[in-house]
Amino acid sequence: MTPGNNGASTPEDDDPFGYLYADGQANGAQPPSGGYGYPHSVNRVRPVGTRQYGQPGTAPQAPPQQGVYGQPNAHYAAPETLPGGATAVQSPSAGRGGGGRGRGPNTKGLLVGAIAVVAAVVIGIGVAMIGGDDEDKGGDNQADATPTQSQTDGTSPSASASAEEEAELPTVDAKAMRLGGAASLASDVEGAQSDGGIYVTNLNQPGSSVTWTVNGIPKDGAYTVFVRYSTTDEPQSMTLTVNGKEFGSKLNMDNFARAKDGDFSKGWTQTFAWPTLNKGSNTISVSCNDGDKCNVLLDQLWLKEGQVTK
Repeated sequence: MTPGNNGASTPEDDDPFGYLYADGQANGAQPPSGGYGYPHSVNRVRPVGTRQYGQPGTAPQAPPQQGVYGQPNAHYAAPETLPGGATAVQSPSAGRGGGGRGRGPNTKGLLVGAIAVVAAVVIGIGVAMIGGDDEDKGGDNQADATPTQSQTDGTSPSASASAEEEAELPTVDAKAMRLGGAASLASDVEGAQSDGGIYVTNLNQPGSSVTWTVNGIPKDGAYTVFVRYSTTDEPQSMTLTVNGKEFGSKLNMDNFARAKDGDFSKGWTQTFAWPTLNKGSNTISVSCNDGDKCNVLLDQLWLKEGQVTK
């Protein structure tokens, strides 16, 4: 085509719909049959899947009808399914159902079952422990109610008798003693433990004494005799006589209470000696002999078996 030359045909002759017009029909335009426009036009459109790779072309086929949504289209075939096409690669199945997610092992059910088993075991152990505690308590109560053979044998008859005999050893008050010399009873000074607060006074003169005849000594042996008294200022000492014989050097009657200025109410204290007594009756005396210091008030005497200090 050159300037001024429109070529062999006018533009309207290229109208693909020329067969609809009289002049197009006069020029030989035909309705499309696998193509458009005039005869010998190029057929560029064909349905998907109609091309055969590596094979000569075949006559065009009618377009396939639209299939139902969600169903495979019979007129479509992927190139890899045709002869000479690409090798089909099978994708692994997800193995999950419903929205692309299949059902694997029921882990939730397994977890619930495992929890139930553990709970049952724990409950069983708790019941067993509670039952064991009840049995232990029952056994303890029974042991407390019924002494064992070793407990029963632990206290021998001799030990029981000794305890009873020690408990029966008497105490004598001032007014129950036999007084000698210038000794007399008084109750002016507070602090005496004898009945009525009575004590023995005027023992600071030679020949003054108190005597206690004690009966019921269970056996021969060592005993402790306690003397409760009051003194002030300087230490004192008197003579202890047991069954007519002086015992030891002197009975120490020191001012252990540290009372001063003649305040006998603050001087109450006690001393002791370890004489040997005979079974049965014994006589114990505290006296003021020559050389003794006897400025004391005497309250009580009592005995304990063995050599003790209190």
